[in-house]
Amino acid sequence: MSQNSGNSNNLVVPQAYGALDQLKYEVAQELGIAIPQDGYYGNMVTRDTGSIGGSITKRLVQIAEQQLAGRF
Repeated sequence: MSQNSGNSNNLVVPQAYGALDQLKYEVAQELGIAIPQDGYYGNMVTRDTGSIGGSITKRLVQIAEQQLAGRF
């Protein structure tokens, strides 16, 4: 996730870019999907990029649920 990837999504905590980028590579590796080293995703299959994004979202929700459960 480059900081200027052309999308309109802005992180609330800009320092999170590194952690999200690492998570992207971890999820892709778990799914057996190769991330282009040049950062250009135009040649990737939409299903693969969607799988990575969906898995990242699922994992972030799980982390948030665990943190909330620990508060009560």
